[in-house]
Amino acid sequence: MTESAHTSDRPVAAAQPLPGRRSRRARVWRVLRKAPPTAWFGLIVIGLYLFVAVGAPWLAPYPESELVGGAFEPWGGQFLLGTDQLGRDMLSRLIYGARNTVGIAFLTTMLSFLLGGGLGLMAAISGGWLDQVLGRAVDVLMSIPQLIFALVLLSILGSSIVNLIVVIAVLDSTRVFRLSRSVAQGVVVMDYVEAARLRGEKLPWIMRREILPNIMPPLVAEFGLRFCFVFLTISALSFLGLGIKPPTADWGSMVRDNAALITYGDVTPLLPAGAIALLTVAVNFVVDWFLHKTSGLRE
Repeated sequence: MTESAHTSDRPVAAAQPLPGRRSRRARVWRVLRKAPPTAWFGLIVIGLYLFVAVGAPWLAPYPESELVGGAFEPWGGQFLLGTDQLGRDMLSRLIYGARNTVGIAFLTTMLSFLLGGGLGLMAAISGGWLDQVLGRAVDVLMSIPQLIFALVLLSILGSSIVNLIVVIAVLDSTRVFRLSRSVAQGVVVMDYVEAARLRGEKLPWIMRREILPNIMPPLVAEFGLRFCFVFLTISALSFLGLGIKPPTADWGSMVRDNAALITYGDVTPLLPAGAIALLTVAVNFVVDWFLHKTSGLRE
């Protein structure tokens, strides 16, 4: 019998995961097993919110803006959490509010970090007049209360979703600029950064390969904190009528629209407020744990 016949009868080995990938998963699981209960609580809550936001069209019993009953229907029966002032199902709007409020807050935070973090790294690396110009511009923006400035700009530009994201991202990027510039200044003086400059590496390469990996822990922690502030700012603007416009479901505007029920002892307006507070607490729990893990401190 030929060698080819022998080899054709051999069973084909099943594809195995790459060793590096297995070790990475094991390392992540070891870190998560040692996480405190508060961190686990935060991770579970964040995962639940993400599940609700992604699955909103399948989880909500009614469409987002459909009038399905009378105004302020009581809890129970056809409407598990009652209806709002127009007769829209509160449970459905809470579920869709997770997608709208959390999604817009996440996009806004991402944009603020791309803008503020990039400019902060440029200022720290370049120094000189560029650092001075960017620093003074940030000082001017930070001298004006953020919520008041956002109200003025949105009153002028209009409170569309695009304007809301851009305005809050620009105003919030000043805080990101300060942090990224501060932590990057401690790295740009290192020998390996100077060696990269002497090799003729360009500014984007130095930012991406030499500086950014060494300042990621504080930036990731700051991302969680800034997300909370942006999330609360968008909810506050919606409560004041200059945030996400109806009929789009938003937790801030839902509190405002149903606030009159509190005078009758109805806790319905507290549901979207509680959803805002719960997510804020959960994110802060995870950020605190992450800061502890990256600080090098032992239990």
